[in-house]
Amino acid sequence: MIPRYTLPEMGAIWADEARFAAMLRVEIAVARAQANRGLVPGSAVAAIEAKATVDVGRIAELERSTDHDVIAFVSQVAETVGPDGRYLHLGLTSSDVVDTALALQLRSAGERLIADCDALIAVLVRRARAEADTLMMGRTHSVHAEPTTLGAKLAGWAFELDRDRRRLTSAVDDVATGKVSGPVGTYSHLGPEIEAEVLAELGVHVDPVSTQIVQRDRHAALLAAIAITGGSLERFATEIRNLQHTEIGELQEPFRAGQKGSSAMPHKRNPIVCERIAGLARLLRGYAHTAFEDQPLWHERDISHSSAERVILPDATILLDYMLVKFAGVMEGLVVRGERMRENIERGLGLHASSRVLVALVDEAGCSREDAYAIVQRASLRAADERRPLRELLALDPLVAKRLSLAALDACFDDAAALRHVPSIIARLEALERRSHVAR
Repeated sequence: MIPRYTLPEMGAIWADEARFAAMLRVEIAVARAQANRGLVPGSAVAAIEAKATVDVGRIAELERSTDHDVIAFVSQVAETVGPDGRYLHLGLTSSDVVDTALALQLRSAGERLIADCDALIAVLVRRARAEADTLMMGRTHSVHAEPTTLGAKLAGWAFELDRDRRRLTSAVDDVATGKVSGPVGTYSHLGPEIEAEVLAELGVHVDPVSTQIVQRDRHAALLAAIAITGGSLERFATEIRNLQHTEIGELQEPFRAGQKGSSAMPHKRNPIVCERIAGLARLLRGYAHTAFEDQPLWHERDISHSSAERVILPDATILLDYMLVKFAGVMEGLVVRGERMRENIERGLGLHASSRVLVALVDEAGCSREDAYAIVQRASLRAADERRPLRELLALDPLVAKRLSLAALDACFDDAAALRHVPSIIARLEALERRSHVAR
C-alpha cells in the first residue's frame, strides 16, 4: 500500500523485515522441536538461536539468481549461522514456513483491526449518548419520513460495527492457522508431533488436514469480513456526506484551522475524509473478490494465490486500519448542527405526522384504513404542493373535524410522544459495552 494510506504500526507488520522475521521464528521453532527428539544436535540449535539474523538486502541479492524468495531467505540466514546453518529448513517445504509465518502476520494485523474497532465503537457509543435527544428528520428514499434522534442513528452504527468486530474476531482466529506437514500434507519428513509442538509454541492453530498449504477459505473469510467492515464505514461516511449537503447542512465533517477545501473556491468545506473512506471501501470489496478467486487452487496446491496475496493481504489490512482510525477522528470532531435539523423538520410542514394521523383516524375515530389513508394522503399532497402546514389543512377538513378533536389532532403532531422509546434504544448500548469489554 502507498505510504499515504499506511499507518506506521500496521505498515511495520507487513514490512519485509517483519515477514522474514516471522519466517525465522518458524524455522527456529522447528529446529528446536527436532532437537528435542534428537533429530538435530542441540548445539546446532543453540548456534542458530544465537547467530541467525535476517538481512533483507542480501536476501534480495540472492533471489536475483535463485528466483525463489524462500531459498534466498534460508541461504542468507544460513550464512549468518555458519556450518550449523545446514540444519535450517531440514525436512520442510516452503509453504510450511511461508503459510505459518503468514498466520503470525495476519494474527498481528487482525488484533490491530479489532483494537481499532473497539476504539471506534467507544467513540460511537459516547457520541450516541451525547446526542440521544438531538431531534432530526429520518429519511427513507431520501425523503422525509418520521423524526428520529441523532443518538438513535449513531447507536445503530455502534451495533453494526460491533457485528463487524465479531466477524473479524472469528475470521482472525481461524486464519491464525499453520502447518508443518510437508510437501503434500502427509508428514513425509516430519511427524505430526513436531507440527503440534511448533504451532503450540507459536500460538497458532494446526490445520487438521492440510495439503502443501493451508487452504484459502480461511483467508477468503478474513477478506470478506474486512470488506463488510469497509462497507459499514462507507455507509456511515455516506450518511455524513449526504447530511453535509448545503441544502441539508445537519452534520459536518471536522475542518481544522488552516485546512483548504478547494484551490479555486475559498468557501468550500468538503467531506473529504468520508469521501476517501467511500473510495477505499471499493478497494476492499475488490480484494475480497480476489481472495474468493484464490480458493480453488489446483490439486494439492499451485502458486496462483501467492502473487495476489502479496498485494491483497497487506493492502486490505492496512487500508481497513487507516479507515477505522480516520473515521474515529471524524466522529470525534463531528459537527452537529441541531438548529438546521430543527429548521429542516419545520420545512417539512408537518408531513412527517401523516402516519400518526392515519392511525388516530383508524384507532380513535373508527375509520376504515382505506378511508383514513385517502383523507390523509389528499391533505398531505395538497400541503406539499401548496406549501401549507399539514395540521392546518387537516383542521379545516370536515371529514377530519367530524372524527378527531383538535386535542387529538394536536397529539398526532407531538414529536416527543412519538420518540418516547428512544431512551430504551440508547440504553441497549450498555449490553454492547459489556460485550466489547469482555472481548477486549
